[in-house]
Amino acid sequence: MLRIDRAHCGYEAEVLNAPFGFKGKYINSLWQSAVLLEDMDGHTGCAPGVQSVVWSDAAVFEQLGDLGGNDAMFQITRRACEMVQGQCFETPIHMIRSLEEELYVYARRVTRLEDVRPTFVLNALVPLDLAAWQLYARQNAVHTFDDMVPDVFRAALPARHDKLARIPLISYNVGLDSVRELADSGDFLLKIKLGNDPEGDGDREKMLQWDMRRVTQLHEALRERRTPYTENGKLAYYFDANGRYDSRDRLMRLLDHMDHIGALTQTVLLEEPFPENSGIDVHGMGVRVAGDESAHGVRDAQELIALGYGAMALKPIAKTLSVSLEVAKLAHEKGIPCFCADLTVPPVLVDWNKCVAARLNAIPGLKVGALESNGAQNYPDWARLRSYHPLDGKEWIDARQGLFRLDDEFYASSGGVLMDSLHYMKIAGEEKK
Repeated sequence: MLRIDRAHCGYEAEVLNAPFGFKGKYINSLWQSAVLLEDMDGHTGCAPGVQSVVWSDAAVFEQLGDLGGNDAMFQITRRACEMVQGQCFETPIHMIRSLEEELYVYARRVTRLEDVRPTFVLNALVPLDLAAWQLYARQNAVHTFDDMVPDVFRAALPARHDKLARIPLISYNVGLDSVRELADSGDFLLKIKLGNDPEGDGDREKMLQWDMRRVTQLHEALRERRTPYTENGKLAYYFDANGRYDSRDRLMRLLDHMDHIGALTQTVLLEEPFPENSGIDVHGMGVRVAGDESAHGVRDAQELIALGYGAMALKPIAKTLSVSLEVAKLAHEKGIPCFCADLTVPPVLVDWNKCVAARLNAIPGLKVGALESNGAQNYPDWARLRSYHPLDGKEWIDARQGLFRLDDEFYASSGGVLMDSLHYMKIAGEEKK
């Protein structure tokens, strides 16, 4: 059982190195939220979250702007904390399910939008969800991530990787020299953002032409590189279109171009090409298409699999660990590979993601597991953020030569995610003063 007697939350903003581009938009900072839960016996649970308004619902960003969108998301986090105080739940999964419907109604009110995406609410719930899992472990005398995960989900997490490919993010404004530096440093699985709006006018044909040029430039810079960690010995591409393509025909023009220049054979994933609820079938496209922000839960994942989607991006740090476990279970039963994608999160959240990624089977085409992590690229003071990690200094926290190297201590300590981070406890506890 999970019992919550008191809940507190707070936030701070972290500035980024440079404007961060995706979904045709740019942001300059990310709010870092935190939730602290307590029970009457002195047990606590605390975890951070990262608010990504553009990723979770670009319409909210357009309606309210950066500051207004972040404020709306944090209001949802605060309301969720109010709702769970004095409540008992069987597991954190049951807690999340009990909150969703009312919070969707609340989200429509605070955003002034009638059609808020479920991902916006899930993003707001991440710090509460992870704090609840930590409290749940302590209340039930559980000391490891493996033992914390309910039995019904364990078959979906069968692996124990000693290496994970670090997936860096190549956003719109990352130059070719920076991409070459990533390859030189050992990165071999690169996540490349597509779908730029080069003139800010929403013209999809201009977007397609920009994407074609971008893929050509990147492939020219990388195609001769070699790695021992892929099946074909070449660097692997993971393209993310963030729902920017409006038709199968337009996307096929991009894929035909990629095939013509030789980039398609190095592409292991094409993520989220079409808008949510488009209903576009992706069978027969010649590439493994992955669902991300459109897979809000099991029902959505089932619909995507029926449309031909052949992989699922799990985001414990963006859509809650609770939802991620449910989707992982379905995907495992359907024979669909999963991987963990990032949200430009700090080290503590990277290791929540890492605990899941370390236990997922490898993506076809790779010889090792994989984990997206781009925070070190995008936050100007990664060392300071790393100091908030309760096990700062451990070798598995940061990647070396393109790999996170996981040892027995990582698994025994669960990456530190069940330990206290004094910084985030302070941030969450500010409202108690």
